[in-house]
Amino acid sequence: MSAEFGGRTGKQGKISQWLRGRRPKEAADDGGREALLLAAAGAGLPLAPAAHPVSGYRCSCDRVGCPTPGRHPLSFAWHTQSTTDRAQIERWARHQPQANFITATGTTHDVLDVPLDAGREALERLLGAGIEVGPVAESDDGRMLFFTLTRGTPEDEDEWWPCQLDCHPETMDEHPGLRWHCRGSYVLVPPARLPGDDGQAMHWLRGPEHPLPDPLTLLESLTDACAKYVGEDQATATWPTRH
Repeated sequence: MSAEFGGRTGKQGKISQWLRGRRPKEAADDGGREALLLAAAGAGLPLAPAAHPVSGYRCSCDRVGCPTPGRHPLSFAWHTQSTTDRAQIERWARHQPQANFITATGTTHDVLDVPLDAGREALERLLGAGIEVGPVAESDDGRMLFFTLTRGTPEDEDEWWPCQLDCHPETMDEHPGLRWHCRGSYVLVPPARLPGDDGQAMHWLRGPEHPLPDPLTLLESLTDACAKYVGEDQATATWPTRH
């Protein structure tokens, strides 16, 4: 009847073909860029302008030896500046035509950020099981981002649920497997240009029109896949616990 999971025929084969071939068309002109940014904002992802790469690995900011070229917000007030307001995003996009954009996590959404190979395996498994995945972005430098609902932002700080996978921009190297971007963090949002001389970019694999899922419905598949690719000791997740 059905093909084996590891095969490339039947349902799983069709999903694999979809993963290899499906990529929303992203126009290179300003109109296409602006439309994609507005679509992300319309889906509830708060945006703010970010730096962009210059001459390969240099950054457009004025920091000498910037450690994250083209990947950080332009303003230190990015968290309060981030918005879904259409008019403001249009102004930013038109006045800063080369800028990348970040989306602040932890308010309306979180992001589960995994190595690309692990993400592809987990996505195939999730789609094959009929699980609602939501928006997914793919980065040419080897990461896949799963956009989910946030774990919440309670008014009472004592009610905040920290997690060993929580990832802040300055501590990303401490989480080589799965990074959980929540309150206080951000990620680039497509379309974004990445540092390098080979035209690397970030693009949507599944666009922001897909509803945001509960992160816990994806977590097991993502951590299992990460364990395979980066080692069990680096990828084992713990469930969020109250402190």
